[in-house]
Amino acid sequence: MKEKYKNIKILVIEDNPGDFVLISEYLKEVFLDCEIDQTKTCKEAILKKIENFDVVLLDLSLPDRSGVELVTTVLKAAKHTPVIVLTGYTDKNFAIKSIGLGTADYLLKDELKPDILHMSIIYAMERKKVFSQLELSEKRYRELFHLSPLPMYVFNKENFKFLDVNKAAISHYGYSKEEFLSMTVLDIRPEGEKERVYEIISKISSSNPAYKSSNVSGLFKHIKKNGEVIDVEISYNDLEYQSQNAILVLANDVTLKYQYIEAIEKQNAKLKEIAWIQSHVVRAPLARLMGLVNLLNSADDDQQRSELKEMLQHIIESTQELDNIIREISNKTEQINIDSFK
Repeated sequence: MKEKYKNIKILVIEDNPGDFVLISEYLKEVFLDCEIDQTKTCKEAILKKIENFDVVLLDLSLPDRSGVELVTTVLKAAKHTPVIVLTGYTDKNFAIKSIGLGTADYLLKDELKPDILHMSIIYAMERKKVFSQLELSEKRYRELFHLSPLPMYVFNKENFKFLDVNKAAISHYGYSKEEFLSMTVLDIRPEGEKERVYEIISKISSSNPAYKSSNVSGLFKHIKKNGEVIDVEISYNDLEYQSQNAILVLANDVTLKYQYIEAIEKQNAKLKEIAWIQSHVVRAPLARLMGLVNLLNSADDDQQRSELKEMLQHIIESTQELDNIIREISNKTEQINIDSFK
């Protein structure tokens, strides 16, 4: 244990020379190569930049400050550095109060021993590491949540009230954060989808492992503030938020995606229709024209003269029919424009 905690920097804020000597001896006994620094007043401690130390040992009675004022001032200057209070007083109420203010521990000088001081410092430093990791984790969550380009929100699993929304959700749906926090997730659903919300949440709340929130996702309808109905792909995750059973939601608006899919499907249908027209309808008048031309080429002069008018009439009719079919194909082709479905 000593090897792990060698070379630590300890600030002792103590104006009593005898107490400082005793505390220093205890520290050197339990820590290898520890660096011990002393200040005799609160002002000197602040000038020392408390946050640069690994731990602070604070006497509650200093020449310039004492009690609650001293504790709050040192804690503010210490930032994330743990502060352990050392005092000769046996005021249990103040001991509890100092812990509530944010100190790491409260030790009585009359009961102080090397092993007690040693364990108190170790626990304080370990708690600092855990809290730092938690703060880092929370910071990363906040950044991932609030800086996400996709709308995200958190809602209470029991009453469906919004607990938090990110900037993307505020921008995309058109509601302010205050408006969101006064609403439930049912308020952004069409009437026909509300029953589905109850069903999904009941599945998530179920103990059945097949209905874990990470497995529940799909396509839903949402309503923006302006009344626009959008298609949204939803992903759910369980979350404890501010001591509440909550659900974290990622909402990806895929309205344009499905509009493009619909446009492509319509385009394919038109292309199939055009292909059928080309392979069936166009060939009939074309075949007639080719037959008439062959007849003209094979007939003798007298027959050509007598039947020429009739054949020409058939040719004219076939060419007009073919022209109409080509126009129809051209019109259908012009209708194939994905941009028109935006």
